[in-house]
Amino acid sequence: MFKKLINKKVLFFICATGIISIIVFVSCFKISEVNALSKYGSRGDEVRQIQTKLKNWGYYKGSVDGIFGSKTLEAVKYFQRKNGLTVDGIVGDKTLAALGINSSSNSNTSNSNSSNVNLLAKLIYGEARGESYTGQVAVGAVVMNRVKSSSFPNTIAGVIYQKGAFDAVADGQINKTPDATAKKAAQDALNGWDPSYGAIYYFNPATATNKWIWSRPVTVVIGKHRFCK
Repeated sequence: MFKKLINKKVLFFICATGIISIIVFVSCFKISEVNALSKYGSRGDEVRQIQTKLKNWGYYKGSVDGIFGSKTLEAVKYFQRKNGLTVDGIVGDKTLAALGINSSSNSNTSNSNSSNVNLLAKLIYGEARGESYTGQVAVGAVVMNRVKSSSFPNTIAGVIYQKGAFDAVADGQINKTPDATAKKAAQDALNGWDPSYGAIYYFNPATATNKWIWSRPVTVVIGKHRFCK
């Protein structure tokens, strides 16, 4: 009888421990899932950041309320579609990175730096492949100068994906794989080399149709591009 009682207690302890372990595992999984992505029905600060970015860039017209509803879903899909991302309405790591928002899984500094180099290289390759090396760095420098300016978004992704900012984003050229030269030019621009002399705009005189851009003071001409403020 005594042995049976002990066995029952041991069995109860094992079962209780197992149940607690399962509950802890499921809870951790859910927390990890929430930290990893935002989707329809999500709420919180990350959703508010997503809405703010999309609203500033013209993709979202609703309220910045931290609630991932139907308007936010459509705005996310619109952003994904325009920027060569998987159009699923779920803001995972790649979409967060494109929005310039750090998540728990992409907040590591080295990963962030690598992501910035790659994104800037894609922009340079899409906008200036065929230009001299200095001309490619200058395009990257324009992005960096915009990040520093209060008139533009304060992240590289924010500047690059600002609606209507770069032709390479609008026509999909940014989705091409950058070569080694573009990557090196991106790194030099990130390191502070600015052959554009502080420019925040550039254009090709042979193709530019915007009259306003011609009114901007020119800082330097490199290859086919005029850089200006």
